Amino acid sequence: MDTKYFFFDIDGTLTDRSTGLIVPSAREALNRLREAGHFVAINTGRAHYKARGFFDENGFDNMVCNGGMGIVIGKKLVENRPLDYEKALWLYRYCLDHGIGVLAAMEDSQKVWARDFTFYDQVGIRREPTTYIIDPDFDPADYDTIYKLYTATTVAQRESLPFPEELGYVNFEPDYTIVQHDDKRAGIYRMLELTGGSPEDVVVFGDDTNDLDMFCPEFYSVAMGNGHPALKEAADEVAPANINDGIYRVCEAHGWFEKV
Repeated sequence: MDTKYFFFDIDGTLTDRSTGLIVPSAREALNRLREAGHFVAINTGRAHYKARGFFDENGFDNMVCNGGMGIVIGKKLVENRPLDYEKALWLYRYCLDHGIGVLAAMEDSQKVWARDFTFYDQVGIRREPTTYIIDPDFDPADYDTIYKLYTATTVAQRESLPFPEELGYVNFEPDYTIVQHDDKRAGIYRMLELTGGSPEDVVVFGDDTNDLDMFCPEFYSVAMGNGHPALKEAADEVAPANINDGIYRVCEAHGWFEKV
């Protein structure tokens, strides 16, 4: 068997959403894939700093993160590209000019900057650990990079506004938008470029619509049985639910635990 390149989403794929913990049979499957000689990686939309704990705790060496723009190889962060600076700066200023609350992440950390409390007044606090830096003189133009923006807009509000199409947008919460990269497929291709892998050897596992872009004809795609119907429709194979040993059972059935 040739070396396979496995990429796993985290939430709802490797982890039980009710506990946030990795499914024991998934952990065992990861260990057996590594022992067999395969390339095993996380592929997550999470920022590098936010994914690193899970990465380290579960023995990973490789990861695509930051929505496809962060690359970790051999436990070392080798790339972590920010947003398109000019477009992100334009969007930040547009939000200020139109009374839309906006927070800016200027580094790979839980810190966010704002000039005032408009974002808080409009939607409340973010639903994840955050360190807020409120500075009336804050201006992202004083920095070289912008990693993320958070705008107080629903999906409908955002789509009615002239937000640059080139930036990525996700609405994990209904009342605010996260402006971040959202291209897991690009992250896989970049990883293959850096490691010498081939698309025909890639296997991807996911469970939700943010995994759709990596469920493409070039890769073998596996949707979890607990996943979104649209993802199952796009998949080459639908596994049992992750908490029903879906990852382990699929890997075993394909013979992927055999030594390369």
